[in-house]
Amino acid sequence: MEDLRTRIARTLRREREAASLSVSELARRAGISKATVSQLESGSGNPSVETLWALGVALGIPFAVLVDQQSNAPTLIRADELAGVPSAAAAYSATLLSASPPGARRDIYLIKAEPGDPRRSEPHHAGTIEHVVLMTGQARIGPAGEPVLLNPGDYLTYAGDAPHLFEATAPGTSAVLISELR
Repeated sequence: MEDLRTRIARTLRREREAASLSVSELARRAGISKATVSQLESGSGNPSVETLWALGVALGIPFAVLVDQQSNAPTLIRADELAGVPSAAAAYSATLLSASPPGARRDIYLIKAEPGDPRRSEPHHAGTIEHVVLMTGQARIGPAGEPVLLNPGDYLTYAGDAPHLFEATAPGTSAVLISELR
């Protein structure tokens, strides 16, 4: 199976070229350095969630496109073998569990987070709705101005196209997040 860095490198280059953008122009649009884009395309970079979201927005594609395995075979992901993308700003990582196939518009992630700085998200694509089921721990999740405290088993949905956050308030917090694009 192709590793995450290789998958990101291959997909980033393909999407950048499909958009007819230079490395410099993509870096400018994403608000990151040209060196970072070059490192990611060569497979030597270690991207954060924030960097991949910025690149996705700059390319007009969902985050999932950059990390999806795109396989039609049955996929089993063992919890102890997860290859998540870490946040640069919080003890938080996102692992894509299932990306939407062409024509469908939802992506499923497993989130793992620890208490500390919250993971603050800028608005995603217009019409994005996020659904969260908290599995373990406790967290404040939702719109940046009015997050909701969730306990295991709680479900919350909110607009993903407005600023929002995920703040673990207990160790070992995990959740399933479904990003729905309308």
